[in-house]
Amino acid sequence: MSEPQTEDRFDALMERIDVPLAVVTAAAGDERAGCLIGFQSQSSINPRRYAVWLSKANHTYRVALRTEHLAVHLLDRTDRDLAELFGTLSGDDVDKFTRCEWHLGPAGVSLLSRCPNRMVVRRLTLLDEGGDHVCVVTEPIEVHADGAFTPLRLSDVQDLVPGHTVDERPRPPTEREA
Repeated sequence: MSEPQTEDRFDALMERIDVPLAVVTAAAGDERAGCLIGFQSQSSINPRRYAVWLSKANHTYRVALRTEHLAVHLLDRTDRDLAELFGTLSGDDVDKFTRCEWHLGPAGVSLLSRCPNRMVVRRLTLLDEGGDHVCVVTEPIEVHADGAFTPLRLSDVQDLVPGHTVDERPRPPTEREA
């Protein structure tokens, strides 16, 4: 386990990065889900790959396990209300899609109508190294890039209260349990 001083320094360094935010949507059968994410990145140049990390506590994670396709919507600074909708409410309790405009996209994914900078991706693999998030490595199958935008960043939504608390997230197994 890391020393508290190392953990504090890590947290301070991550705050300085001020990551851009996105909403990931998934659909399995009639069940739709979506959540706000801050962990995302291009993960390969050739072939093109994109990775997103989903919290194990989120409804979206459970739906994503049952589907092959996801949509990743890059949020503009003007999309704070979407960040609030998809980041502060739990899909376990609320159908977020009744509170925003969306339409059906390729492979049955839900596309947020206000987000022109997005991609539909095919899930290739999952990486679960025991933390509270799982990495989903994907392949873009449809990409829309509609002009310049200013990404909504973590610092823009620091006041929002997540739909799941840290306590609800699965804890890593102890050495005895592993």
